[in-house]
Formats: sequence, C-alpha cells, structure tokens
Amino acid sequence: MMIDMAELRQRFSERQYKLTPQRQIILQAFIDHQDKHLSAEDVYTIVRKQSPEIGLATVYRTLELLSDLEILQKLDFGDGRSRYEINETNTPHHHHHLICLSCGKVKEFEDDLLETLEAVIARKSRFKIVDHQVKFYGYCRECQEESDDP
Repeated sequence: MMIDMAELRQRFSERQYKLTPQRQIILQAFIDHQDKHLSAEDVYTIVRKQSPEIGLATVYRTLELLSDLEILQKLDFGDGRSRYEINETNTPHHHHHLICLSCGKVKEFEDDLLETLEAVIARKSRFKIVDHQVKFYGYCRECQEESDDP
C-alpha cells in the first residue's frame, strides 16, 4: 500500500504535532523509498541532497519522534543499526522480513501463515496477542549464486 503526504499530515494533525519543513522532507524520503528499510544514515544521505542544512542529529531526533508517534515503525535486524519504515496502521499484522546474512538485503513478505499458530498460543496461554513480527535470516538468491560460482 502506498502512503502519501496528505495521509501523513492527517496523522500529525490527529496527534496535535506540527509538520515542520524538516519533518516533511524526512517523511518524503520514506514516501519516495517505501520499498526500503532506511537507517538514520540512509535518510541523512537522501535528505541532504535537497536540504543540506538538515543535520544528522536532526534526522535522529525526528526519527525517534516519528517512531514515538507511531508514524514510523522502528525495526532491528541485528546489524547494530535501527531501521525505519512507514507504519501502515490499517493492517492487522505487520509484514515479515527475510534478511540476508551476507549482503544485508532485507526483503518483505506478506504471507501470514502464523495466524493459526497465533490463535493456538493465545488460547492455550490465555494471552491476548495483538501483533507479531517474524524475521528469517539466511542468504538471498544473489549471494547464494555468488557462493556457487567457482
């Protein structure tokens, strides 16, 4: 699903926060790269082309605020860098991730086969599950092909 700036403005308004020009530029980086999981450094590289006055500290502060406001989802793929993506609030479960241990590429998949398992766990444990995340670690096709080359 594609999210646009109008929807993000609405989310800011609902939370009674101001959408400053810097925040808008940083959010635009996520809109323009919705297929990516961006780190603060990735965002900084993108936004400084348009607005060189935005510093890395501003990017970090803004990402934390956007995460706290649940506009961005903060992700940890075990590589020592937090990554972010737009939080799609209208989906009951987040998509899941395939993470390549060689090149670090992250691929999303939507197949939610865990709903049956989730229902069993909830019933047996009497625990109300509201969400889950799954991360699979392995090797992408390109890295597998490189390792197969003589």
